[in-house]
Amino acid sequence: MSIMVIGLTGPTGSGKTTVCEAAKGLGIAVINADMVSREVVLPGQPALAALTGYFGDSILRSDGFLDRAELARLAFSDEAKTKALDKIIFPFIVDRVNQQISKIEDDGKTAVLLDAPTLYESDADKICNKVIAVLCPLNIRRKRIIERDNLSEEDADIRLKAQKSDNFYIERTNYIIINDGSVEQLFSKSTELLSNIFLK
Repeated sequence: MSIMVIGLTGPTGSGKTTVCEAAKGLGIAVINADMVSREVVLPGQPALAALTGYFGDSILRSDGFLDRAELARLAFSDEAKTKALDKIIFPFIVDRVNQQISKIEDDGKTAVLLDAPTLYESDADKICNKVIAVLCPLNIRRKRIIERDNLSEEDADIRLKAQKSDNFYIERTNYIIINDGSVEQLFSKSTELLSNIFLK
């Protein structure tokens, strides 16, 4: 039986981590694309070489690791450089995700949840059977990311402004979870939906 891959996406602060916890509670494997994105730019990895080839050695720290803040400063300075960053990094991330899915399948699992904030931008949705988006009112997300990431209100607003609209997700995904209550309510909603998708 081939493994079922469900994509999980949504804007920052919407509650994707809680959905992942619900998946783990059901015995569903979880791949975190943010973690993968950090792995593929470790020293010696081809993705890091590709990034330095485009952006220069200034994105490297003295210890050879990626200076993420400097890369962000350069990459987000104009739209062309942002697109270049995405074009360079996304294929490496998707390739690593596919490797992890194969390993999970080899281990006998029949389902995996792929937590990927940039699921559509990276074309990772193409490897998913179905996609879930978690949406949450803006004021709640704003408060959450300020507390979670220790952001100033200004930095939080900049980050939120860069996010896709709710309609972007509503038009593209198979399932929508509205996170407008407690963490327990979100966990319960997520468990019910995931059970219906994976375990039916």
